[in-house]
Amino acid sequence: MTRDHNPVAVVAGGTAGVGRATVDALIARGYRVAVLARGEARLAQMQQELGAQIWTRALDVSDGDAVMRAASDIASDLGAPEIWVNSAMLTSFSTFDMVDEAEFRKITDTTYLGTVNGCRAALSVMAQGNIVNVGSGLAYVSVPGQAAYCGAKHAVRGFTQALRIELAREGRPITLSMVQLPAVNTPQFDWARNRLDRHPQPAPPIFQPEVAARGILRAIDQNAREILVGRSVLKLLIGNILFPPLVERQLTEMGIETQKSDRPDTDARDNLDGPHPDISARAHGGFDARAKDDGITLDSDAARKTLAFGGAAALLGLGYLLGRGLTSGSSPKVEAREKPDRHPASPAYRRPTEYRV
Repeated sequence: MTRDHNPVAVVAGGTAGVGRATVDALIARGYRVAVLARGEARLAQMQQELGAQIWTRALDVSDGDAVMRAASDIASDLGAPEIWVNSAMLTSFSTFDMVDEAEFRKITDTTYLGTVNGCRAALSVMAQGNIVNVGSGLAYVSVPGQAAYCGAKHAVRGFTQALRIELAREGRPITLSMVQLPAVNTPQFDWARNRLDRHPQPAPPIFQPEVAARGILRAIDQNAREILVGRSVLKLLIGNILFPPLVERQLTEMGIETQKSDRPDTDARDNLDGPHPDISARAHGGFDARAKDDGITLDSDAARKTLAFGGAAALLGLGYLLGRGLTSGSSPKVEAREKPDRHPASPAYRRPTEYRV
């Protein structure tokens, strides 16, 4: 039989930060969104706020069987999803020698294997559409103090490319994208395990979660292979290609310091072993006053073509731009004022809203 209903999307890690901003953006487009997350209290809060616009399931994305069951139930209750966003993550702000095997494994299981589990579950129920794996500029350039998280994001990038090629070989009408994010003002910095001597912060420049959500929607709209959000991510990518020793030298000097705020860390609780009990289902963290509301989103293939075919002038210009950021006496991610978002409103999204069930 056929029935009319809102198109369906899934956001794993959808109760806070970039995931929550993405849920709100998809609802604004008319989607009914299935939200997967560990925190039952935050899911209940979102259900109260958004009602029938969302479907919720409390689970840990590192549990592959639980994610598969959720996917089956989503397809049964709502219809086959045509969008699946993997945004769940964990990290700790700690040097490697302070992170034991259990902690390292937990971060890896959630950030990397959680993405793998999400893709497997999505492919089990999706006939067509888009899967988006949320990445980071740290998938290209790692920073000290987050070895487990950086390793997981590098792994997500490698996994995503391999799976994308397999889907293309099979001719499946599913686009697999990765969106590489800059430092974002999310609750991550209020609930991550922290062994720094100050409260952690996103390494400037800082962007609001809505900027990241727009990058995710652009990846969906354009069936993009990879989207870079913020000029700081572009600089990291180019720097890693052209000047890796310089990037590592700057990170050796400033990589830890740029992750420290000027506030003392007074909350010893974290979300590594379970949801933080006192943080609500919100997109924004505690750095609203410093976070930018807009930023460029760029197709990474276009950036690479510029490097490959832009000639000596383009390379010199990019090198000069990067050099200014790296020699300004601060983090290699610190940059001049961002240009306004060239894509403040995403194109109309035209996909079928009927499903055969």
